[in-house]
Amino acid sequence: MMRRRHLLQAAGLFAALPAGSADNATPAYDWRSLTFGAGGFIDGFVFHPREPGLLYCRTDIGGAYRFDPAARRWLPLLDQLSKADADLMGVLSLAVDPSDANRVYAACGLYTSQWARGAALLASTDRGATWTVHELGLKLMGNGPGRGSGERLQVDPNRPERLLLGSSQDGLLQSTDSGQHFSAVGGFPARHVSLVLFDAKSGQGGQPGQGTPTVYVGSHDQPGLFVSHDAGQSFTRIAELPAQAPQRAAFGLDGSLYVTLAAGPGSEVVNPSYAKTGCVWRRAPDGRWQDITPVRPTAAQPFAYSGLDVDPKRPGRLVVSTIERWSGGDEIFVSDDFGASWAPLSPRSVFDDSRHPWLQAYQKKNHHPLGHWLADLKIDPHDGDHAVYGTGYGLWMTHKLGAPQVRWDFTVENIEETATLGLESPSGGASLFAAMGDVSGAAWDDLGQGPKAGLFLPAGETCRSVAFAELDPGIVARTSDMAANGGYWSSDGGASWRPWGPSPRAARTPEGWTAPTGQVAVSAKGGFFLWVPEKQAAMFSRDRGKTWTVSQGWPAERDIVLSPVADRAVEGVFYVHDRANGRILVSVDGGASFQPAVTGLPKLETWQSAQLICAPGKPRDLWLAAPDGLVHLPGIDARAQTARNVVEPWRVAVGKAAAGASYHAVYVWGKVLVDGEAVEGLFRSVDAGANWQRINDDRHRYGRLNAMAADPLEFGVVYLAPEGRGVIVGKPRAS
Repeated sequence: MMRRRHLLQAAGLFAALPAGSADNATPAYDWRSLTFGAGGFIDGFVFHPREPGLLYCRTDIGGAYRFDPAARRWLPLLDQLSKADADLMGVLSLAVDPSDANRVYAACGLYTSQWARGAALLASTDRGATWTVHELGLKLMGNGPGRGSGERLQVDPNRPERLLLGSSQDGLLQSTDSGQHFSAVGGFPARHVSLVLFDAKSGQGGQPGQGTPTVYVGSHDQPGLFVSHDAGQSFTRIAELPAQAPQRAAFGLDGSLYVTLAAGPGSEVVNPSYAKTGCVWRRAPDGRWQDITPVRPTAAQPFAYSGLDVDPKRPGRLVVSTIERWSGGDEIFVSDDFGASWAPLSPRSVFDDSRHPWLQAYQKKNHHPLGHWLADLKIDPHDGDHAVYGTGYGLWMTHKLGAPQVRWDFTVENIEETATLGLESPSGGASLFAAMGDVSGAAWDDLGQGPKAGLFLPAGETCRSVAFAELDPGIVARTSDMAANGGYWSSDGGASWRPWGPSPRAARTPEGWTAPTGQVAVSAKGGFFLWVPEKQAAMFSRDRGKTWTVSQGWPAERDIVLSPVADRAVEGVFYVHDRANGRILVSVDGGASFQPAVTGLPKLETWQSAQLICAPGKPRDLWLAAPDGLVHLPGIDARAQTARNVVEPWRVAVGKAAAGASYHAVYVWGKVLVDGEAVEGLFRSVDAGANWQRINDDRHRYGRLNAMAADPLEFGVVYLAPEGRGVIVGKPRAS
């Protein structure tokens, strides 16, 4: 085993808790990331051209970071974002001001769909410590097709208040006031921009404030590289280049222009996916274009090129990376003669992943040592031996690029980008279980270091949920989309795993995709599993996953994801919130059948969320976080109560009681009335919901939370799973 409210009251079923309050005095808390080690796509890097040691990286769903070279540690820059601004965690592009090392910009937005938040330009004058948000009035795809190309956002090196931003569907934009306002550049013909690059030399010698006249812009929807020599008033497509989307571009010391290109099937937008072919081109100082592709894609081995950079001190040296070369693995190629000849880097590379056991297992199962999705590759402009490149699971850094043997280090300290989908803090054994997308997940028995023996194996899978038996916490179950039968179970607290047996579930969606495996619950003593594959009927197992039978009485609604919970005091009892019909259903026969236990709850639409949890210690001690309030059902015969001042709870958890308290500590992420104002934050109650104290501050909001758990063995400890920010732990600060 591992160590380690209006409608409710009108229904006549509920009473309000005694009048309480929310305290605006924030208890001292320390917040930090639990160590796992990246675990997500890092799609762009920006070195400052004049300030040694200043390096930023961007991620598709986990914000942006700045590197601290002295500590060899990354600093997260967007943890202050609120739930309403959570989509700004998707960073489509970064830009630095070449004339001011303190100024940095980020173009942010996750999606272009109707329900997505509008995009914004974030501006900082203190290297990302604080930001000013400028709304763009459009949407960006920080987590969409094409996000691996760039950079799309650039500061004019000869007129720093001028910014160019290539959008996802609204063409090329320009700001002349340091990002406060943008307007369309009418001369650019395409809608989806892949990169922007100023030719700094073209603006040298001009009048002060005149700016850079020559700019190159790549396009996804009209594949090709365009150039303007009149500061964007008009553009011409460069005819010598193939009709492919430019991915990265850079100028050499001699004035050569290099560009990587990629194309997919039909109109699919490439990078990080869909690559079928690609190439590398050079424009020599005399203006002639030349194809310098290291290795050509074929029908048998389709791939493209993406990452590209030049050594700022060695004329003729450049590096490029392939992307989507699944057959044989991706490669980095190095040239010392302007691209006339190339050598692959992997044969003389070694990779140090010793500090991250999950990566060792992941690499063994999945990938070539260099990794996959090599979207960006950069050489330090102040040190040609220092280079960094991103992958779908993190980044590799070296300080010996020119050595006979290139040693790469997985330098991801404090980058935590896993998409954590579920959290459980068990009553014994490990301190925490985390279900994660793409990298399976882990159990932490020591919160001071990364998981070693507690890895969820096989690696490289998407684990949707994890659950344990309250009275026998060594029994754990988890769902996994890639598992042959949908999941695994453990009898030793997650140290080892056994696969489930066959079930009646549909393994594919009607469209042919892998069906998400949904949620699992484990009964109090571990004798029963209840499993709900996403948008399918529930099924139960009496033999720990060996066989499965469809449950009776389960809600017929299939358009929402339903999450069962186990009673933590009575074996074989499960609950589910039937949101569409305003009920809580109960099973007392191990999940075989369900019937109503509570009725008269508000009926929710499919887009509305709610969370039902069960507290340990006594039967049917339930908490329901719903759009109109927090409800406590403190036992089978007890009258349900609504928590005063909690106006919009999004997540709820219970943990160890405070010293002298008679009930568990209750945690709510949501909006609570503080001095009459609805305040967003993380709140704690030590008196069963009568009074609340906010325990986070505006620097630690983390956007949206996928999950939350509280420690049952240590008071005050709470775990958060923000979207794309790994796992965060909060602890009361020692006095």
